[in-house]
Amino acid sequence: MTPQVTKGHGTANDFVLVEDPHAQQAIPAETVHALTDRRRGIGADGLIRVVRSTALAEGDEHVAHADEAVAAGATWFMDYRNADGSIAQMCGNGVRVFAHYLVTRGLADPASPVLVGTRGGVKTVTLVPDPTGGSAPWYRVDMGVWRMPLPETDAGAAADAVVTTSDQDVARPAVSVDMGNPHTVVALPDLQQLIGADLAVAPVVQPVPADGTNVEFIVVDADGDGDPRTGTLRMRVHERGVGETMACGTGACAAALAARFWAGPDGPVDWTVEQPGGPVRVEIEGPRVFLSGPAVLVADATLLPQG
Repeated sequence: MTPQVTKGHGTANDFVLVEDPHAQQAIPAETVHALTDRRRGIGADGLIRVVRSTALAEGDEHVAHADEAVAAGATWFMDYRNADGSIAQMCGNGVRVFAHYLVTRGLADPASPVLVGTRGGVKTVTLVPDPTGGSAPWYRVDMGVWRMPLPETDAGAAADAVVTTSDQDVARPAVSVDMGNPHTVVALPDLQQLIGADLAVAPVVQPVPADGTNVEFIVVDADGDGDPRTGTLRMRVHERGVGETMACGTGACAAALAARFWAGPDGPVDWTVEQPGGPVRVEIEGPRVFLSGPAVLVADATLLPQG
């Protein structure tokens, strides 16, 4: 593969980006794992291949999604891999970093929405003002249609799974959220339990999801700002194929959707999700959800031959 790579992050959820416009580079799982290793490699939660949608050949694992991207006018496709080399459908922080990479490299116009092909469908990414007053550019992503297996009815009975962590003997009820990739959200009663949760070991989810799942632990701010449409929650996440990460974009969306579900149909629809890596904004608009947050490119690097 090319020796030139770029390191970037969105709220400290970090990635190695490899530009491969003509889809000429096969990046096997062991290479992904080596590059994302935090002691022997560059270090990251995942790897993103920047590839033209039209360049994905027949027989490639992305072909159906690439055809969709081409039909929608998405010039670029985000080929995302978890740190262990496994393929992931989507990454909310990653797609912002991907769009920022395109804008920074002159491959996309920041004055217009950027269409990005992903395995979770085509995402529209727009440059927006930073509500926190920081220096990093913020991007708003139309994350598409969300799904929950439970109907939005009796929130008091809203659980379709239970989750156990190594530091807790008691299994806690949880709700599943499909954001193009799978999530399981657990509400904790207070901040101390959120801080003390052991996420060094993968939580045990029952029933066991067929394709694994990301697990979010949240605490909802009960006070708020007095506006019933807005809410704030704190979150930690264990990502499948990675471990605990500083932030998760699709996880933040899943957390906000679960919190609103538990609050009932009149619950908040505009959420600030505080994560160890920083805050993001999640807006729920009917069947669709939007994620806004920062994107940063840290460095370009040249890989040295190993031998």
